Amino acid sequence: MAGIPEVLFVCTHNAGRSQMAAALLVHQAAGSVRVTSAGSQPADQLNPAVVQAMAEIGIDISREIPKPLTGDHVQAADIVITMGCGDACPIYPGKRYLDWDLPDPAGLDLPAVRPIRDEIDRRVRALAAELAG
Repeated sequence: MAGIPEVLFVCTHNAGRSQMAAALLVHQAAGSVRVTSAGSQPADQLNPAVVQAMAEIGIDISREIPKPLTGDHVQAADIVITMGCGDACPIYPGKRYLDWDLPDPAGLDLPAVRPIRDEIDRRVRALAAELAG
């Protein structure tokens, strides 16, 4: 990866896991990584419990919107991290792919979303440390 690495987080609805991961990596990397997120079947809005869980740790994602996954997103990324989008994520040679098997927060309340947020945070911290060298 030459220059600033680009990380793409992908989940089905881009309303929960990928939004949390993107916001957490933006926070952790402090400008040293470009971060995007998208969904294979984007929802109409973010999961309210996810927005609330992120606000609890001081990260406001309330203005984010779910975005559709495109081949351009994947081609621009150095690292593609999938979270349950299955075969919907296109594969391009030369990209690093990681699959984070995490529960989908869709339909869950705040107490059930917190452990998902915390596990994503743990993984994002490890990724940020790795990318920092």
